[in-house]
Amino acid sequence: MKMNISENLKELKKELPDNVSLVAVTKTKPIGDIMEAYNAGHRVFGENKVQEMESKWQEMPKDIEWHMIGHVQRNKVKYMAPFVSLIHAVDSLRLLREINKEARKNDRVINCLLQIKIAEEDSKFGMDKTEALQLLDSNDFKKFENIKIIGLMGMATFTDDEKQVSNEFRSLKTLFDSIKEKHNMPVLSMGMSGDYKLAIKNGSNMVRVGSAIFGERG
Repeated sequence: MKMNISENLKELKKELPDNVSLVAVTKTKPIGDIMEAYNAGHRVFGENKVQEMESKWQEMPKDIEWHMIGHVQRNKVKYMAPFVSLIHAVDSLRLLREINKEARKNDRVINCLLQIKIAEEDSKFGMDKTEALQLLDSNDFKKFENIKIIGLMGMATFTDDEKQVSNEFRSLKTLFDSIKEKHNMPVLSMGMSGDYKLAIKNGSNMVRVGSAIFGERG
């Protein structure tokens, strides 16, 4: 018998360590499903398309924290700048510049994560480690007053090879540990429905899980 969404959520939260926060990934899910998770007490939801997130934000309770977890096009930033809580996939100085500009218009400081490319697949976005370090130390970055980089995000290669996935997660954790104090970064976002347990073993403190809560995407 298939468990319902609130039961899935409860079971998942039971197995997460206290220091790990859960982003419930709601992309393509109807508002009724998301409200079931909301009514079960969950408040942090992740979308990978800006306009879908905006339309859900318009319709849903305003105490929800919306996380943008997908790749962001600069021309879409303005749609989420009034409300987004955290942007996970920041992968360039140009994107940060746009987020800072739109955050300023909305009199907000928007929290962001730098996306680091750890996977071998060409399809994954992200900066390499050197680019990220250069960005954090750049004069351009220091001028931004309306964004705050609160951590790093990475996506492992989509493979059954757990050793490879663990190595990729571990490489990001090593980078995170080397810069988190200097740059005051509390968040390391690694792990999705298929690999979040491995991610947590390798130091993740934020996971992005959809299908384990809402079922497979239809």
